[in-house]
Amino acid sequence: MIFYQLFEAESSTYTYLLADEASREAIVIDPVLETLERDLKLISELGLNLQWVVDTHVHADHITSAAQLRKRLGAKTCVSKNANISCADRFLSEGDTLSFGSCKLNVLTTPGHTDSCISLTCDGMIFTGDVLLIRGTGRTDFQQGSAEKMYHSITQKIFTLPDDTKIYPGHDYKGMSYSTVALEKKFNPRIGIEKSYEDFKKIMSELHLAQPKKIEIAVAANLLCGDKLN
Repeated sequence: MIFYQLFEAESSTYTYLLADEASREAIVIDPVLETLERDLKLISELGLNLQWVVDTHVHADHITSAAQLRKRLGAKTCVSKNANISCADRFLSEGDTLSFGSCKLNVLTTPGHTDSCISLTCDGMIFTGDVLLIRGTGRTDFQQGSAEKMYHSITQKIFTLPDDTKIYPGHDYKGMSYSTVALEKKFNPRIGIEKSYEDFKKIMSELHLAQPKKIEIAVAANLLCGDKLN
């Protein structure tokens, strides 16, 4: 399988490009509008046929390029059915699959950062969006955030995968590219090290993080799958 991990520096967002080598069918996870031309160029250079564009949730820190990739390449856009938007081509639920050539992504619903959060598994990898980060987690203080739901999503779903499963998050702020289930269980200071729900709830309530700089424009645009606002 063809695999690229791409980075957008302003929002520290990872975009993932996966493709089946034989058919050249491809899928993009969490694309960013500012890097649209970069992604289009890479897809063209690799001779890929983009089938799917998936957003792991309705983002608050950047605008997705899903609508533009649909317009430019004819790909189908996907979000969780819990996103409560109408602009996507497909709305995903637990257990759904997205096929591209002989490869497929399996959908897990993993709310907690938002109600619309999903994670995607494929060949010993999981793409966790903003739910589980490397040595951290997404925040739970806005956009339907819930420490209880996040704790369940991580401990009862992600942490039940094989220990050698590679974790590819939606963001990283410390220069890390991936982790594993075993490493996050052992070293994640918020939810690893056998943290109880009460421990996790207390940690999350004491973060006091600043609002994302683009939240006002990003959420509004992403409710339209990144299409231009009137």
